[in-house]
Amino acid sequence: MSRVNFQELLDAGAHFGHLKRKWNPAMAPYIFMEKNGIHIIDLHKTVAKVDEAANALKQIAKSGRKILFVATKKQAKDILAEQVKKINMPYVSERWSGGMLTNFPTVRKAVKKMSSFDKMEQDGTLDHLSKRERLQVDRQRSKLTKNLGSIADLTRLPAALFVIDVQKEKIAVAEAHRLQIPVFAMVDTNSDPNIVDYAIPCNDDAAKAISLVLGAVCDAIQEGLAERKAEKDKEPAEGEEKPAKGGKKSAAKKVASTEDEAEAEAEEANENETEESAE
Repeated sequence: MSRVNFQELLDAGAHFGHLKRKWNPAMAPYIFMEKNGIHIIDLHKTVAKVDEAANALKQIAKSGRKILFVATKKQAKDILAEQVKKINMPYVSERWSGGMLTNFPTVRKAVKKMSSFDKMEQDGTLDHLSKRERLQVDRQRSKLTKNLGSIADLTRLPAALFVIDVQKEKIAVAEAHRLQIPVFAMVDTNSDPNIVDYAIPCNDDAAKAISLVLGAVCDAIQEGLAERKAEKDKEPAEGEEKPAKGGKKSAAKKVASTEDEAEAEAEEANENETEESAE
């Protein structure tokens, strides 16, 4: 069963593309028709592409790796933050800082600095600073929290990128390409679907359409995380049935000692036979 259906996408306005004069020819396979100078997206292909992307993201989540979500446009940022928080994945909704992926060690240093400010507040170190110094720390911390707070748990490069509007987030897409990180994206008729690995043809300006597609993707990731947890919980139970550590070795030693005893008895019997024949 599909994660989204044709009627849901139609009601959300996912089929509305951009004006004909703004189209990208590479989107031709996903365009159903033109009406009143506006391209209409083929929603049957959107349904198939949502399922394809969702299944791929589910496997990534099941493997225990992180997926970074990116959407800084006004109509998408709040929806992204709300839905992605539920699955505990990192996201960027304010501003994409250049080098966030290609210069990741520096970004991690900034995140650690943000954490150190929080620690200073907890242990009371900030209370010993002057008013001016404390104001400077508060400003730095608020700026870092706004831009990097949502990726504080991202300790290494993400396994995939999910982008809403590849035109607006072209720097993020370019960095992902450079590092060979697969890119999943909602692609409108004015964008090139060939620059991403998994393109979902859809209206990336309609809040309802964004919410619908993002919801389907997040549900798939949640399923992957649940399956991973179930497998982890199952492992100890199976481990209890296995022999204790060293059990195989002890069994092997028993077999070896039995074979040694049998060889010793055979040698002793041969010696007795030799002595009897000599007599």
